[in-house]
Amino acid sequence: MKQQKSVVKMMSVAMLGSIAYLLMMLDFPFPGLPPFLKIDFSDVPALIVAIIFGPLSGVIVEAIKNVLYYGIQGSLTGVPVGEMANFIAGCLFILPASILFRKHRTVKSLTTGLMLGVICMTLIMSVLNYFIILPAYTWFLGQPAMSSGAMRQTIVAAILPFNLIKGIIVTIVFVPLFSRLKVWVFAKMQNA
Repeated sequence: MKQQKSVVKMMSVAMLGSIAYLLMMLDFPFPGLPPFLKIDFSDVPALIVAIIFGPLSGVIVEAIKNVLYYGIQGSLTGVPVGEMANFIAGCLFILPASILFRKHRTVKSLTTGLMLGVICMTLIMSVLNYFIILPAYTWFLGQPAMSSGAMRQTIVAAILPFNLIKGIIVTIVFVPLFSRLKVWVFAKMQNA
């Protein structure tokens, strides 16, 4: 029985990782923000897996979708800077929600976790973009380094609002989906 549960978990993680990759390809720019910042719903399958099977399984889904994306789509820089940023942002978003929900198993804890995830993703990704991600892009593309003022302006005008908007939109999509799947999710959690 334990081995069967393990196989089901592994297949579910792999399947939802593939679905997350497909959703990652269906991205779209948000009006008013730079076109390289695109919103997608690939964190929804990772969040479902993280809630049912645990935070580590959600992180694995985030990794699967980004490895597939980089392997199939490639990267402008030749190095998966964007995919690494997407992986980190996705983990920052799903981990608080899955940890709080699995601890308390209430809709209130899930809602609190989602809000905390949006805040963590928004703030931490702003810091990481300033110190690591934006400098890595310019370095790998062979472009001159951005001044600290230009980086601050990019982060305040684009990166910070993008992550906030993306987190809110993904949350708005996830909440009605979860309410329809709630009975199934609780049943799966007991069997996992």
